[in-house]
Amino acid sequence: MNDKKEKEPKPKKGKGLLVKVAIALVLVGTGGGGTFALVKSGMIGGGGEGHAKKKEDNSPKLIKKGEEDPYAPKSEGKEGEGESAGTEVEGEGGSEYRTAYYNFTEDFTSNLKHSSALVQINLACSTRRDGRVLLWLKKHELAIRSAILVVLADTPEEDAFSPEGKERLGKRLTGVINAVLTETEGFGGVDEVYFKSFLVQ
Repeated sequence: MNDKKEKEPKPKKGKGLLVKVAIALVLVGTGGGGTFALVKSGMIGGGGEGHAKKKEDNSPKLIKKGEEDPYAPKSEGKEGEGESAGTEVEGEGGSEYRTAYYNFTEDFTSNLKHSSALVQINLACSTRRDGRVLLWLKKHELAIRSAILVVLADTPEEDAFSPEGKERLGKRLTGVINAVLTETEGFGGVDEVYFKSFLVQ
């Protein structure tokens, strides 16, 4: 009887060890596969190659003077809005990149901060990026107009009368336009805002 009892526990130990090794291998394999899947999906690590290429392709590129813009909007006959680069004559000096302009269709009228004065302005903005920025400006003009009116209503009256104040306002407007474009399209691209007219009443 003693011999049988001694022989029975030995096989159980071997089976227990084998089961533990098998479970460990399954856990390691599952963890490695899960990690690989997370890295490839871009949730951790650098992400997959396709993920990086997709992001790079989505952002508007700087367009050099004389270079064809693959996203140039078709000309609608309106001054400054989406004229194709092929009809423009570029100078050899200055910036190596061409500048395209977008004119907002209507004036902006708003009250000024803590003031009974009203400001009425007509705006344009510029980009050195490809035509997608111009297309996005037109597409999201309603949201951009709303954001610009909020900035104007938060502008102190003294900023409307000084060159420095107007420069600060221009920078704030550039920032808010880029914020709207970044929120809606993932990229801003507006370099500067210009006042075509500026009237305080």
